[in-house]
Amino acid sequence: MAKDLAFTCSVCGAATSKWSGKCEACGAWNTIHEDTGLSVAGPKKTSIGGRRGKTLALTDLATQEAAPPRTLAGVDELDRVLGGGLVKASALLVGGDPGIGKSTLLLQAAARFGRNGLKVIYVSGEESNAQVQMRARRLGLDKSPVMLASDTNLRDILTTLEQEKPDLTIIDSIQTMWADHVDSAPGSVSQVRTCAHELTTFAKTHDMSVIMVGHVTKEGAIAGPRVVEHMVDTVLYFEGERGHQFRILRSVKNRFGPADEIGVFEMTGKGLAEVRNPSALFLSERGEPAAGSVVFAGIEGTRPVLCEIQALVAPSPHSQPRRSVVGWDIGRLAMIMAVLESRCGVPFTGLDVYLNVAGGLRISEPAADLAVAAALVSAREDAALPKEAVIFGEISLSGALRPVIQTENRLKEAQKLGFTSAIMPRAPKGTGANGLDLREMQDLAGFVEQVFGARQG
Repeated sequence: MAKDLAFTCSVCGAATSKWSGKCEACGAWNTIHEDTGLSVAGPKKTSIGGRRGKTLALTDLATQEAAPPRTLAGVDELDRVLGGGLVKASALLVGGDPGIGKSTLLLQAAARFGRNGLKVIYVSGEESNAQVQMRARRLGLDKSPVMLASDTNLRDILTTLEQEKPDLTIIDSIQTMWADHVDSAPGSVSQVRTCAHELTTFAKTHDMSVIMVGHVTKEGAIAGPRVVEHMVDTVLYFEGERGHQFRILRSVKNRFGPADEIGVFEMTGKGLAEVRNPSALFLSERGEPAAGSVVFAGIEGTRPVLCEIQALVAPSPHSQPRRSVVGWDIGRLAMIMAVLESRCGVPFTGLDVYLNVAGGLRISEPAADLAVAAALVSAREDAALPKEAVIFGEISLSGALRPVIQTENRLKEAQKLGFTSAIMPRAPKGTGANGLDLREMQDLAGFVEQVFGARQG
């Protein structure tokens, strides 16, 4: 079989099926040459084929591109999580439990961006326009310049966006959208993947930002294929407990700013209010010193946050004791208990263990190891720790205490809230005490002996 012949211009790269003396694309003369196409391997039906594409414009590493333009929402907590504001032509995915406040947060954000000069369209696939307007009146946002639509047909939505040319579009939610060329039900893997891809591509090519709401599974991950999280620029999780008024907006992926940054909000009768000092709020309900209560100085993104870790240890009536954790990793708890029993001689056999991070906060950093160990031993020995002390540090399997990052920022936050002492691993040289009485520990056994030695046995 003869190969397909093609001709390309050596100046602009335009392709044509026949030779001519002048390139119709760029107007250059005698630049059309025969091209045999790309050299590709593989079966003809599945390979890319021999047809050439456009030549990419290449730059070197020293070239400094201008920073992408951003628009501030005017809500410090939201702007912090976004990395300094909403980036133009970006795609965001927001996930959270049902009823946690995702629609409330995004409606408030849409109103803020609209007042700041952006043309905003809010598309709801779960609620009618009347329901969204009712929520807007309750939040006092009914006068905000936000346009509403209620539809789930992706083709109609993209046609409307192409005509209206908004700066920001909010899709609530991506699981309710459906593309008419995909033969599957809305919410299926193929539909979610196709709709997310089409919306993201449309946003990039039309200089429009898009925020998509995603449902979550029982495990707390965004439902649908994980490839959706790879398509977008930013992935945010809206966390919180129904019984608490606190809500945490956490960035788990951000191509334009730091990941693992958090914004703290408080659910009120008039919507979500930002919390400028989350440490004081998380500790506001802490009373007198009690056994099993420890204050942990943590770092969430770039922000130091102090919170209370509570533990309860009680005799178990069952043959297999219970281990219950809220706000921390249960596997990490098992490791800390094993180290306490093996290296420090503190057994938990026949005892139920309950661990809770107060305020609905979720902690993932290993610096909480020492605070958890202190809470467990304090609850087991019924010995309260000093109320004015904060604790942090990572525990290794050998029982040694390892230093953690941003020690000085943790100490500054503790001193600002009135704490006078800190129990921690040996700090790196040059770390300031910030007016605190530092009790530096070398290993977990020494910590248990010094703090609980009088009661242990």
